[in-house]
Amino acid sequence: MGKTTGFMEYGRLEEGYKSVPERLKHYREFVIGLDGAQAKVQAARCMDCGTPFCNNGCPVNNIIPDFNDLVYQSDWKSAFTVLSSTNNFPEFTGRICPAPCEAACVLNVNDDAVGIKSIEHAIIDKAWENDWVQPQPAAQQTGKKVAVVGAGPAGLAAAQQLARAGHSVTVFEKNDRVGGLLRYGIPDFKMEKSHIDRRVAQMQAEGVSFRTGVLVAAKDGLGANSKVTNWAKETVTPEQLSAEFDAVLLSGGAEQSRDLPVPGRDLDGVHFAMEFLPQQNKVNAGDKLKSQLRADGKHVIVIGGGDTGSDCVGTSNRHGAASVTQFELMPQPPEVEDRPLTWPYWPIKLRTSSSHDEGCTREFAIATKEFIAGTGKNKGRVVGVKTVRLQWEGGKMTEVPGSEQTLQADLVLLAMGFVSPVAPVLDAFGVDKDARGNARASTDEGGYATNVAKVFAAGDMRRGQSLVVWAIREGRQAARAIDQFLMGSSELPR
Repeated sequence: MGKTTGFMEYGRLEEGYKSVPERLKHYREFVIGLDGAQAKVQAARCMDCGTPFCNNGCPVNNIIPDFNDLVYQSDWKSAFTVLSSTNNFPEFTGRICPAPCEAACVLNVNDDAVGIKSIEHAIIDKAWENDWVQPQPAAQQTGKKVAVVGAGPAGLAAAQQLARAGHSVTVFEKNDRVGGLLRYGIPDFKMEKSHIDRRVAQMQAEGVSFRTGVLVAAKDGLGANSKVTNWAKETVTPEQLSAEFDAVLLSGGAEQSRDLPVPGRDLDGVHFAMEFLPQQNKVNAGDKLKSQLRADGKHVIVIGGGDTGSDCVGTSNRHGAASVTQFELMPQPPEVEDRPLTWPYWPIKLRTSSSHDEGCTREFAIATKEFIAGTGKNKGRVVGVKTVRLQWEGGKMTEVPGSEQTLQADLVLLAMGFVSPVAPVLDAFGVDKDARGNARASTDEGGYATNVAKVFAAGDMRRGQSLVVWAIREGRQAARAIDQFLMGSSELPR
């Protein structure tokens, strides 16, 4: 594939970024993608390696060597056809996927991997520019009706596949806009929401109906104890869906944030990341909020070293925070992985995001002991975080004696991941759960079915917190399972 000697002649070329001072002034995307010539050179590095581990490294099994070769040949439209045959939404993954395909690239054994993600990004952007992305309505309707609960990437992928198979699909979303965590979790500077909107328009042209502001749950909704953001204006019960639809897919996200039960947790100024990030996205969309959580002039501490924490860093910097510090329990990983040891698996190494480059102090091997309350006019508010250093030996974590210290903090954001989907939704349907609180659903042939008749589950609701690309894969596979359940067989791809 590509140029036979390309991997020896050309080096990896990364996508560029606009300057930090420029991009901190707004919430728009700032990545400078590869142009056609640059993408062609990068595609030339694909090795014709015989066994393309990148295919298996990619959760949706993108046919990567093929679209690389087509880009090298400047056949962009065919490259788009190949890419879209396995991935419903390359513009999502081309922007926010961490690219496990690149970790599995054979060239990555002892050199820099092919820039697969940047090539994918270039292909889909060119497809939209040239109007190659068109609705694909089914040639005939089956007469079957499917309800998809949750309009995140898993639900959207499933809905599109099912509509193209000829089923009548209605997507129910509790929030006021479609997209799930793509809409209200990922900042606009990483992925502008116009990408979601034009896919929604395409899906509507394919026959998919969307009902936003609708919570699917028992009559009492999520219950008083739920901490999940909920802008729903009406509730539809499982009994109503069961009566109206031939199959139901539960594809909501893993929205229950992991909490930190230490003294002072109830202080004002200590919030989940998913209280903070969605608000800024709503403001960017033109909504008016009565009291937005903001970091202006504040000393911000973000607890959690993953992508959600990084998103909090970038958003806080755009607010104009006085300082931003990010905590991570684990020790600092190596800057370069031992490639022959880790390949083709996802390596543990130090990953510095564009948000970190904008200004952030990163603290590793540190734990939070207590949130410190203020006095006087700051009574009831957090003013500091008491911490302790950690050491790891034999896989066990112990505190370093005498290492306690208190850091100033006016705003603390908890970004430690998500533990499970919204339990009341699964309980309302009577779906069995696994030990982690996820929906128990098989992935056997014709699988993704739960213990409840004609109810299926996919995405984070079934597998737990994961990547957008995994959600797309699960949605596609669940669509095939539902199609097979309804029709006895399915021609949808696995």
